[in-house]
Amino acid sequence: MRRADREVTDQKKIAEVIERCHCCRLGFCDKGEVYILPLNFGYEEGVFYFHGAREGRKIDLIADAPMVGFELDTDYELHEAETACKHSARFSSVIGTGRVSFVEDAAEKEAALRSIMRHTTGRGDWAFTGAMLDSVRVFRMNVEKLSCKEHL
Repeated sequence: MRRADREVTDQKKIAEVIERCHCCRLGFCDKGEVYILPLNFGYEEGVFYFHGAREGRKIDLIADAPMVGFELDTDYELHEAETACKHSARFSSVIGTGRVSFVEDAAEKEAALRSIMRHTTGRGDWAFTGAMLDSVRVFRMNVEKLSCKEHL
């Protein structure tokens, strides 16, 4: 990281930044094109969980090219100045790479959906029927590289 003075390495602090984020953007490589998706998510110790439709471009890419880049950001605030080059911004961000795979185990799938709902709503006590579990595709991203940066 070029700006080591802004790097966050404390794992607890990184988890706090991730907790404040509302969207995780996944970037896939699709036959030379970049395909980026904004997704809501759950996070559990180095693993991000996502859900979506049972078919479509995202599902095909996970099956064919599971390596992804990801980005999350929060706390953005513009700091204005008298000249353009003196403008700055406050922010916290997390970027990295990971490998995405489908969650097939029913117990892990339910736990993943509960994690997503906890992150999204603040509640983790949701119940899911078998029909609900069958209607959605759940996938996980195991983080391989991650860096966190804050400019406060």
